Amino acid sequence: MRVPLISILLLVAVLAGCAGQSSLKPVEVLDDRTGMTVGALKEPIELVPGPQSALTLSRKHMSFAYLGPVEWNRSGTLSYGLWVHIAPGVDQQPGDIHAPSALTLVLDDGPLPLTLIDAPKLGADPYRQVVSWGQTAYFGLDVESLRRMAASRKLALEVRAAAGSSATFSPTSDTGAILTQYLRSRGITDD
Repeated sequence: MRVPLISILLLVAVLAGCAGQSSLKPVEVLDDRTGMTVGALKEPIELVPGPQSALTLSRKHMSFAYLGPVEWNRSGTLSYGLWVHIAPGVDQQPGDIHAPSALTLVLDDGPLPLTLIDAPKLGADPYRQVVSWGQTAYFGLDVESLRRMAASRKLALEVRAAAGSSATFSPTSDTGAILTQYLRSRGITDD
């Protein structure tokens, strides 16, 4: 009887250890096509629309936004960006996220305007599109902006909508912890 009990306890311990692993943990890959090292999260951060949309529509019909930091390492030369993907639902149609001033991150210490950049052409993108009909773009970041994002208790993405209005998306998880772990994995610390 003791052997099966020990086996069960070991199995429970292993499963508990696996359950504690975040799917949003950082990863680093070498792009075969360019020889560039790319640091990203395993999965992008999901953001949902404000409460007014959530009350009127089921989750499968809502718009979603996704974002994830990216570090490109070209032979020791580092650059950073923010991957953003908008998956429109029937609740709202965002405008062109590639237009100037189309997106703004709202943090504790104020807005962080996002500027569109041309990301390096890689063999595979650091994040996959969630829906094929969505919009994806990269925006420039620097180390200080990444630190601001990680330190902020509030993080919201304002997206200018097609009719001139705007939609605000908020994260479904603790972005501070996720982004702090990302900074540590990239060697960006205040130590």
